[in-house]
Amino acid sequence: MERPADIRIVILKGSVRPGNYTSMAAALVEDELRKHPRISVEVIDPAALNLPLPGTDPGSKGARELHQKVTSATGAIFVTPEYNGSFSSVIKLQIEHLGYPSPLAGKPVALLGVAGGTIGAVKALEHLRSVVSHIGGIVLPLSISIANVQRVFDPEGRCLDAEAEQLVRGVAANLVNYLEQNVCPKVMLERLQREQQKSPPHVVGI
Repeated sequence: MERPADIRIVILKGSVRPGNYTSMAAALVEDELRKHPRISVEVIDPAALNLPLPGTDPGSKGARELHQKVTSATGAIFVTPEYNGSFSSVIKLQIEHLGYPSPLAGKPVALLGVAGGTIGAVKALEHLRSVVSHIGGIVLPLSISIANVQRVFDPEGRCLDAEAEQLVRGVAANLVNYLEQNVCPKVMLERLQREQQKSPPHVVGI
């Protein structure tokens, strides 16, 4: 019988606008991650969570669902647009509802930003890196910023730029490489220990 996936990754999207480019970029990352049979992926759609304003209803169903999914994840990927020189309020809302201490603490986190301008989402990623590091997330190097995103995807979400697609998919590869080098050996060791504990003791006759 095939074992269930050992590594669980959540992708947190930072936009709720219909037809947003953030979701298009996230879809490429998800597709790349699903190439790995031992990895399970869940995309968190903030529009479906109906998160309240911070401090108004911390026990809301959406907040509990978000917290549970991130808690059970091995690693996370944030995908954010750049709004007004920073990451989106939608991303910040999700971070706020994770509470403190955050379930992201001690977990690897990869960052991807998209923007309509020629500079890209550099400022958004810089600010997001600072916040995620503050709550204890292990922010991986090589965060990716996609500029002129409206030229990279068509309205149906197809990527029109092979180089940009490679960069976006590289976000997934970066996180997978980190997990394979630092997390998978630990998971394998813990599984072997559990299996040894379940096995009956081996008695050698004298």
